[in-house]
Amino acid sequence: MFSYTVSVTTGSQEFAGTNDKISLTLVGSERCSDRTLLDQSFFDRSRGSVVSVDVSVKEILGDIVLVKLEKEKLLFSDQWYCRCINVTTPSGERLQFPCYRWIANEQEVVLRDGKGRLPQDDDMKEFRRMELESRQRLFRWKEWRTGFPLSIDANTSTELPVDIQFETAKSVDFSLNFLEAIANLGLNGFMKLFQSSWTNIADFRKVFVKIKNTVSEHVMQNWNEDLMFGYQFLNGCNPVMISKCRNLPDSFAVTQEMVESSLDRGLTLQEELKAGNIYIADYAILEGVQANATDPETQQYLAAPFCLLYKNSQNEILPIAIQLSRQTTAEVFLPSDGQYDWMLAKMWVKCSDFNVHQLVTHLLRTHLTSEVFAIAMYRQLSAVHPVYKVASFNAFIAVRFRGRFINSFGCPTSKANGTGGIAVVEVIHKAMKTLTYKSMCFPESVKARGVDNKDELPHYYYRDDGMMVWEAVRRCSNSVQEDEEIQAFVQDVCSSGMKNCPQNGEFPDLLKTREQLVEYLTVVIFTASAQHAAVNFGQFDWFAWVPNSPSTMRKPPPTQKGQVDMKYIMESLPDRGRASWHVGAVWALSQFQDGELFLGVYPDKYFTEQPVMEATTTFRKKLVEVTNIIKSRNEKLKLPYWYLSPDRIPNSVAI
Repeated sequence: MFSYTVSVTTGSQEFAGTNDKISLTLVGSERCSDRTLLDQSFFDRSRGSVVSVDVSVKEILGDIVLVKLEKEKLLFSDQWYCRCINVTTPSGERLQFPCYRWIANEQEVVLRDGKGRLPQDDDMKEFRRMELESRQRLFRWKEWRTGFPLSIDANTSTELPVDIQFETAKSVDFSLNFLEAIANLGLNGFMKLFQSSWTNIADFRKVFVKIKNTVSEHVMQNWNEDLMFGYQFLNGCNPVMISKCRNLPDSFAVTQEMVESSLDRGLTLQEELKAGNIYIADYAILEGVQANATDPETQQYLAAPFCLLYKNSQNEILPIAIQLSRQTTAEVFLPSDGQYDWMLAKMWVKCSDFNVHQLVTHLLRTHLTSEVFAIAMYRQLSAVHPVYKVASFNAFIAVRFRGRFINSFGCPTSKANGTGGIAVVEVIHKAMKTLTYKSMCFPESVKARGVDNKDELPHYYYRDDGMMVWEAVRRCSNSVQEDEEIQAFVQDVCSSGMKNCPQNGEFPDLLKTREQLVEYLTVVIFTASAQHAAVNFGQFDWFAWVPNSPSTMRKPPPTQKGQVDMKYIMESLPDRGRASWHVGAVWALSQFQDGELFLGVYPDKYFTEQPVMEATTTFRKKLVEVTNIIKSRNEKLKLPYWYLSPDRIPNSVAI
């Protein structure tokens, strides 16, 4: 008789253990073992436990190629999280079979060892094909909204495949955090006065009674300064709107005479444009969008402003002209105007910025695109594919996000935003026209906006830190053209997930070189980790002070100067109820998970090869270098920028 020692490790997560019957079979290259039942005691298979069992056979099985697990329901529904299986052969060889999966009732799972294998080098092609066919039956595409990126065929998290359903349910629960925020921030009383206006700007401080946050307090104290307004286009929560302006838009009625007093180099507007010192934030995407009408008792309004920005001789970014409509006859508001005219004009820009951030920068360009990548990966890449091991992430939090806060146009949070209700669909449809593959490549995106040069535009920490993280993420493998699974993956993204983008968003349907694969995978990983972190976790910092980033406006934008007073401004800003919903939402969205895993931290050991483990160690060291560079810089800054510090970038979209 020959004996194989098998160790079965249960995950340490809550509810990971099971009392069901678990049996295993070793599959060798020459023969299989009999089914062996694990110990029946629950305590031996509780969370974090390791159970060992000896599998005796009359003849050597050959090379152990598979471990088959079978789970039989004992009394009630009981999911089990298996981390990994270790097998010690009679010769003393130790083999690892990663699992890291939730296994449901009456489910059979077949595991392969931890070596990464490209399809062209795999001698178990038929098994690999069957694995992918099974996954494709589970992970089906669905067009949940006409014209949107396709999503997984599930309306709620309970409809997700069991392998990812439990982890998604344990992710940050937005609704619970939201209700907790409302209670903790003392907002319940204000919500009872839902449609009652605040008395004055200082009234909004009441929301901050229980808040201790350095950045948000700094914003509260300095929000109305032009310098703070301009700084946010570089390093606020939506740092993707600023672009270099070489030529003024035809419908922007700003003139030299209007801005002459704001230009401190003694140059004309045209000369400053030519010198590269003029920037613009253009919210054309909101033009013609129907404002939120989910609450018939409160009229809400949207605008599609231009905001002209100037880099002065001290390298500060300042607003110098704002036009709130696209008509050439529209009023252009200036820093030299009355304080209330200029204050309200800036509020309108920030309101537009907030709504574009929520739907385009955040929802579309991180959540929905990451979901597309995740579905295609699950459908087309085998569990032993190196890319699957590297890029595996849980982007299906988007399902819960959609189900609770987008599909339901009548929900309270939709009432609080100017782009709630049908406007969600209108804005996403417009944004899809500019959703291209190149626009998701970080270096390409900053270059396309003309903001890639550090000397021309210093203190743009989003760009600087983003480039360091982008370069650190650029890790990959070889043999691209022969890799049929990689080609199927990119084809699925292009022809299915992104089919509603014009020309499929110019996403590649074929990768020909290693360099192309490196870039593609960097887009996938960077989008779900760094880009999401940059535009998500600063929401409370920059949006909690309502006058700085109103979620909606209840009065139409002014069309003439000299007619605005503080009463008009307060009647324009969100009322007490909407302000409370707004603050609660941005607080909930800004929270990390308990036990959050940050970039470079991979507790699930999918790889067992030494070269890959060494590469992972090198990657972590590089991330530590980037973290230290950012930390050293931040120590010298009055207002630190940490959203792209690797030690604060979660591995994937988690909220």
